[in-house]
Amino acid sequence: MQQTLLSFEKYGWEWIDVENPSAEELQLLEKKYGLHPSSVRDCLQPEHLPKFEIANDIVFIIARIYDNKAHLEADTIQELTNKVAVFYKDKFILTIHRYPVAFIAELREKFIDTALLKTPIGLLSKIVRAAFRTFDEPAIKLANDLDYYEAKTFLQTKPSSLTKGLYHLKRKVSVSKRVLQLSEVILTNLRLQNLPSTELQDLQDLYVHLITLYDELNDSTNHLVNTYISLSSQKTNEVMRVLTIFSVFFMPLTFIVGIYGMNFDFMPELHAWYGYPVVLGMMALITLVVYVWFRRKGWL
Repeated sequence: MQQTLLSFEKYGWEWIDVENPSAEELQLLEKKYGLHPSSVRDCLQPEHLPKFEIANDIVFIIARIYDNKAHLEADTIQELTNKVAVFYKDKFILTIHRYPVAFIAELREKFIDTALLKTPIGLLSKIVRAAFRTFDEPAIKLANDLDYYEAKTFLQTKPSSLTKGLYHLKRKVSVSKRVLQLSEVILTNLRLQNLPSTELQDLQDLYVHLITLYDELNDSTNHLVNTYISLSSQKTNEVMRVLTIFSVFFMPLTFIVGIYGMNFDFMPELHAWYGYPVVLGMMALITLVVYVWFRRKGWL
């Protein structure tokens, strides 16, 4: 679906937004605006990573935006983010995307309809800024998830497996961080365009804020995963220690029972009237001695 958000007749430049285009629609745009064929082919690749290039004197940008509707177990770049392609020249901007993009309508209402933006380069900076800002709200949610798993790790009274949840949390943080790192190429090359210094500084500040935020989340998540693994190993060791202690209690008793369970015809203790209570008393005494010894060692 192609929509003219800003007409050349009224503003002297135009903004065309295209949602879920077909190959034929892109070919028509290629001919009309002189787009480079390789850039048009990139528009058809949903898994394409962020990029910035100039071909036929047209700036071509691919940005990835965070998808708030991604399913809970999404943990890849393709599942967590959507692609937005932007073509820019001094007389037009084309935005091309497969799925609806909320900030497109917001930019039109806030800046175009109110005549706050008068140049396509200004709109380009707002689009890039809006793409970056899609990672802001998810960072807050990921931080809340991190707090939840941290509390579960240290405060839970009943054992429960957090492995799957921690894995998806770690993946979401690391994938988001990687997308932002790859997006730096956009910011770096925008410095070479005629972008106002204030706009450029705002973009730089936002990018540094997001990278710092996801760096902290990534470090905290890795630390929590390592701590959870250590605590799980510690709990396993505790279980093994208890089982070992019980086995030590029963080892001498099993030895005694094994001796008197042998099928020999001549075993004097078996015919003595005091044999049974003496053996039971000896077993009880051994158990008591082992218990006292463990207590003194601090193992119980």
